Amino acid sequence: MSGHSKFANIKHKKEKNDKARGKIFTIIGREIAVAVKAGGPDPNNNSKLRDVIAKAKASNMPSDTIERGIKKAAGEAGDVNYESVTYEGYGPNGTAIIVRALTDNKNRTAADVRSAFTKGNGSIGTQGCVSFMFDEKGQIIVAKEEYETDPDDLMMIALDAGAEDFSEDDDSYEILTDPSSFSEVRENLENQNIPMASAEVTMIPQNYVSLTDEQDIYHIRKTLDLLDECEDVQEVYHNWEEGE
Repeated sequence: MSGHSKFANIKHKKEKNDKARGKIFTIIGREIAVAVKAGGPDPNNNSKLRDVIAKAKASNMPSDTIERGIKKAAGEAGDVNYESVTYEGYGPNGTAIIVRALTDNKNRTAADVRSAFTKGNGSIGTQGCVSFMFDEKGQIIVAKEEYETDPDDLMMIALDAGAEDFSEDDDSYEILTDPSSFSEVRENLENQNIPMASAEVTMIPQNYVSLTDEQDIYHIRKTLDLLDECEDVQEVYHNWEEGE
């Protein structure tokens, strides 16, 4: 998030309880299934699958769990029928929220997402109502505690690999790419043994919204918590500038 450490947020997610980690593994498992169906089970011939595997490793998913997921998806390729759906809406005080889901039942997912917005005093809008406030970018986070180097050296490696932008926080480096070149940049860094705390294509807000009213903060947290509990929801993007 703007204003505080991106790596701290990533670290917090990784250290969540077993139930939360289970949800993360379920999310990645579905992404593996979709990637295998689209491009086959061999990562050498499937760049999307390579990206998902990298995301899985960054989320501390065990290698044998990744392998089982690939084998299961390959064996059930004809049965995997997840659809990608996106919802856009508003939280308190005009905060913008984008929800991406992979589902085998769009009616169930739509009901769950709508309920989360309603209970948080928000509302779902039409497609495109808030996405123009975000930029889709490949985002790679390198933690300083995992990779000690001269920032200029890492910046040159990233830019030479095709990255668009490079920035430094107190505890991490952020590398941004065009979505179309994300895989190439990520693989280039991986080949140079640069550890990545996070590597994914994401939606980055152009501006952040601060909330000062306690009820507004309560409601947006409620919305995000309920969305996090939805089994079909893969990612939630928002422009709320969370406090420390």
